[in-house]
Amino acid sequence: MDASVSSPEFTISRIINAPRETVWKAVSEKDRLAQWWGPKGSTLRVIRLDFRPGGIFHYAMQFQPGHDMFGRFTYREIVAPEKIVFVSSFSDAQGGITRAPFPTIGETWPLEVLNTWTLTESGGKTTLHLTGGPLNASEAERKTFAGMFDSMRQGFGGTFDQLDAYLAKA
Repeated sequence: MDASVSSPEFTISRIINAPRETVWKAVSEKDRLAQWWGPKGSTLRVIRLDFRPGGIFHYAMQFQPGHDMFGRFTYREIVAPEKIVFVSSFSDAQGGITRAPFPTIGETWPLEVLNTWTLTESGGKTTLHLTGGPLNASEAERKTFAGMFDSMRQGFGGTFDQLDAYLAKA
């Protein structure tokens, strides 16, 4: 990880029933990513995907029509087809970093989270492992982040369910 990443770190893994190259395409190509990224019940619109170190993935998610929630990744390192390191943030429509849009945690959610995804293949299946931690966070931000692990497991679990479903029909 990065020297400016603070504890605690969130981790989650999922075995995906697809070869690593197939999963890599699903996480790195705009049209494929648009089919599955985000929690269950959301729809995604990819505003921009520049999949390279220094590039940005900017997106809008909707849980109900007319209510966009924006996010972005800034890619730091990409090692095809095994590793992606990126900083995730909530965003505005123009792609700028903003506070989380949730009244109860918005002011204390970290502005940036450094994430590392690794993909390993065994027997035609891919293990997707995610590790993430607050970047340059205050004590209150670290505490809020740690307090949301169960919610993040649920959210990423739903996202990975959508990836499984997308790959099953692709």
